[in-house]
Amino acid sequence: MSAPLWTSSEIAAATGGRASGSWSVSGVSIDSRTALPGELFVALEGPNHDGHDFVAQVLDKGGTALAHRLPEGIDAARARLVVVDDTLVALTALGRAARARSHARIAAITGSVGKTGTKEALRLALSGQGLAHASAASHNNHWGVPLSLAREPRDATYAVYELGMNAPGEIEQLARLVRPHLALITAIAPAHLGFFPSLEAIAETKGEIFCGLEPGGIAVLPADSPHLPRLRELAEAAGAARVIGFGEGEGADARLLDAGLGPEGSDVVMSLEGRRLTYRIGAPGRHWVVNSLAIVASALALGADPALAAAALAGFEAPKGRGRRHRIERGGGPITLIDESYNANPVSMRAALALLEDAPGRRIAALGDMLELGERGPELHAELAEVVERLGIDRVYTVGPLMRRLHDALSPERRGEWRENATQLSPILDRALQGGDTLLVKGSLGSRMGAIVDALLAERPVAAMGEN
Repeated sequence: MSAPLWTSSEIAAATGGRASGSWSVSGVSIDSRTALPGELFVALEGPNHDGHDFVAQVLDKGGTALAHRLPEGIDAARARLVVVDDTLVALTALGRAARARSHARIAAITGSVGKTGTKEALRLALSGQGLAHASAASHNNHWGVPLSLAREPRDATYAVYELGMNAPGEIEQLARLVRPHLALITAIAPAHLGFFPSLEAIAETKGEIFCGLEPGGIAVLPADSPHLPRLRELAEAAGAARVIGFGEGEGADARLLDAGLGPEGSDVVMSLEGRRLTYRIGAPGRHWVVNSLAIVASALALGADPALAAAALAGFEAPKGRGRRHRIERGGGPITLIDESYNANPVSMRAALALLEDAPGRRIAALGDMLELGERGPELHAELAEVVERLGIDRVYTVGPLMRRLHDALSPERRGEWRENATQLSPILDRALQGGDTLLVKGSLGSRMGAIVDALLAERPVAAMGEN
């Protein structure tokens, strides 16, 4: 019988809290709606909801809770509780205790684009060679990282954590909590430009990930980036024992030799430490090909077999909202829907639009605002017109005040309709689609382009492409 994830005494010792009774849990949750009876519910206070309002409900279902105030009528001595002074501080302490007891080889991933997908692909690549744990979804901030650490199984062989930021100093705090053996930066791109003065400043902030590297740690960096010299300098100053560059140039340690791009995935040939590896990655797009180089190199650096790790990538599917494909049946043939609705910046937008270049049927894009780009936002949206024209995309529908700049810059034959929000565009797009079309939906999360995806998928039962 496997050991529990946490006992009540361990939780109390880690958090400095007061535990009632002796019990154990198999998981940790911050969502009362999905918390299972055997899990610890951490009652966090947020801007819209206070988890303490749901503690009684969790306890009534036979669950346990970590809280700093008790609901009326709850007897702390009888309920399965750990009472602390501050639940967020306590969750961070629990994550720190999880890291202290971990025997896993740990990777931390950050970057302007591709963090979540690369994290999921690395988890998959490692999973055939030991128990591989990873952050759920995009849990990459001040509560998501300690929550992910607290969920790490005692016997994990590998663990992969995603680190995000909106301001300087945030990644450093998270990296010092995770203390990775390997730090991977996917790319430096104009995301969050509204919060930073330049791409150089973004590179500096992403480089904070090296502050947490364990002695003898390894940095995996984009070799084709103009920011490579500075990132290398930051890694070596932080004590990285080795820097591995991935990319297409001759100087890359993990170098792309050849790629056969297809609508369902790509065939890849790479060299790694003088070894030639051939494999397939199940998600389409050149950006996934390049990221796969970093994934295979990271697997090797963590002590895994790179050939087995590369072979596992054939089963990789892009996460929801980050390139997942669906087939929707309609008269005249199926519509291929590419769901990129979770996030967007100029680099990821160009990569997503490139997916349409060789797509079958009419190639249509529905694009929402790219947010947090600061003063350059309008200009960066208008510049996408050149990409659309060069790729020969048939029609582009746009949503939001910033995307109005792209709408106006497009040639008349490629210009679809523009609307202020996704809800207004959704029925217009639905009527315009025909059997055989390929539709890309992309925008920053705040542009709510996911509403268009949800409406299309609700039309009739569909499955993600590649599923049985």
